[in-house]
Amino acid sequence: MFSTVLRLLGLVSAFAGATALRAAISIERSVGEAQVEQVVHLLPADLVILDAGFESGLRQGMVCTVNRAGLTIGELLLVDLRPRAASALILDLVSSQSLQTGDSVVVKTVSSKK
Repeated sequence: MFSTVLRLLGLVSAFAGATALRAAISIERSVGEAQVEQVVHLLPADLVILDAGFESGLRQGMVCTVNRAGLTIGELLLVDLRPRAASALILDLVSSQSLQTGDSVVVKTVSSKK
């Protein structure tokens, strides 16, 4: 388990290096939605459990935004999928915020508009 988390953290670090590409593309939100079911506090990183999974169209590697009361409070990276549940690592979180059960999670889709 610990080695898996370390590999996932490496993936997150590599993904974070690609943030310079974000300026050249626009971000659109998909229609599908899930909710935070649980946040598991681990030593290297918190693991977020969602109440939707593969059957809802979620796929490993997707980036999602976390919203509460209409405000975006963070981003997640989906790392493991089950038919009706998913787990994710936190990529970004607005300072002084924490994820809570019931927060809305929406998959981000990317399109290049010229």
